[in-house]
Amino acid sequence: MVTFEPTGMKRISIIGFGRFGKTLYRLLQGDYAITLYDRRRDVFQGVSLDAKTSIAKGLKEVYQSEAVFFCVPISAFEQVLADHKSFFENQLLIDTLSVKLHPAAMFKTYLRATNARGLLTHPLFGPDSSKEGFAGLPLVMDNHTATEKEYAFWRQEFEKKELRIIEMSAKDHDKLAASSQGVTHFIGRLLDEFGFEKTPIDTVGAMQLRKIKEQTCNDTWELFSDLQTYNPYTKRMRLRLGNRYDKLYEKLLPKRVDLRVTVFGIQGGVGSFNEEALLDYTSRHGIAKVKTAYLFTTGRVLNQLHRGNIDYGLFAMHNSIGGVVGESIRAIAKYKFRIIEEFGIPIRHNLMAMKGVAMESVQTIMAHPQVFKQCSGTLARRYPRLGQTSGKGDLVDTAAAAHALAKGKLPSNMAILGPKRLSELYNLTILDKDLQDDKENITSFLLVKR
Repeated sequence: MVTFEPTGMKRISIIGFGRFGKTLYRLLQGDYAITLYDRRRDVFQGVSLDAKTSIAKGLKEVYQSEAVFFCVPISAFEQVLADHKSFFENQLLIDTLSVKLHPAAMFKTYLRATNARGLLTHPLFGPDSSKEGFAGLPLVMDNHTATEKEYAFWRQEFEKKELRIIEMSAKDHDKLAASSQGVTHFIGRLLDEFGFEKTPIDTVGAMQLRKIKEQTCNDTWELFSDLQTYNPYTKRMRLRLGNRYDKLYEKLLPKRVDLRVTVFGIQGGVGSFNEEALLDYTSRHGIAKVKTAYLFTTGRVLNQLHRGNIDYGLFAMHNSIGGVVGESIRAIAKYKFRIIEEFGIPIRHNLMAMKGVAMESVQTIMAHPQVFKQCSGTLARRYPRLGQTSGKGDLVDTAAAAHALAKGKLPSNMAILGPKRLSELYNLTILDKDLQDDKENITSFLLVKR
């Protein structure tokens, strides 16, 4: 059985010989007989070890030491304790993880039926920040279940190395770390994703940001992910950071795109049901000075709203026959916005073709997928021989398709299914009226803003 006497501690073990394991070894080598252990044997290659250091062949050798340091990934810590628990006797187990509530909980779980104790530490430095030495670098300590003598001994040992000791509970540590280390690593990774690189006109601030990116990205993705997921306070930090980003972004956008008019972006083109809905909204609210951006798709409406290029957005959301508008559902999943009003207008679909084109010559009907849902039964009964297609890109909007047909950009044997006004705008012949399956056909629209 291992016996422990703080004043006579001679042997320690380090489990995990990655980047921080090597850093801890640099800090402590020469003062103790050190036993190193890592399942990956290649990590010891090319490392200069002193005469008092040995590489353990198995866990039994590791736990012959009075104190055992864990320099393992946060996500691996619980499994390491589970795999090693049969060797726990009377040792002091010291974690070095960058989160503290997690190892505190794991020590309580796995040391419960043993005489081993747990000491929590977080060395707030790494291989990069300790290149010039350890003097003045901070280290957090929480005695957890360690004895007073054990805690005092290691505090004194760390102070001999000129480390700056910060006594703090695991809970307080994680709260502060989320808004300090957590933010720093998140910003560093964000800059890397952004592609933040050196330029010839870098300011001091830009150079400091580049150092943050380089330093945080030198650590493994595993460490970054563990920092963000094993600290219970980092999720709140990320949400707060995201909300503040949105708020700051919005502050930079104009309250109004053009002070002389209100700019609306709509899902459809000229003559579309979206335009009818916009006319309904503006007339009910007495909005006279209006500029309309015809954006054809809900995705484009919300994108332009997000970019600050329009004041309001309008798009179809649901139809009493066809159900939800799939295009809109997919688009709203990508953007944040505020709903100003939801309202409905009656929808009547007409079959239109170029002047002089008889019904017998029509081979295909082009319309928005939602339109086909609203007219599926009627089309099946009246025109089972006709093909059905929806346009790509802007042509998904029936009004855009009608304009393309009038310009000769679509085959003359194609018909359009949409509002009557398109026939007036583009000199089309109405071949059939009211093809919607239900005469009380209502489409709901959303009027939204940032």
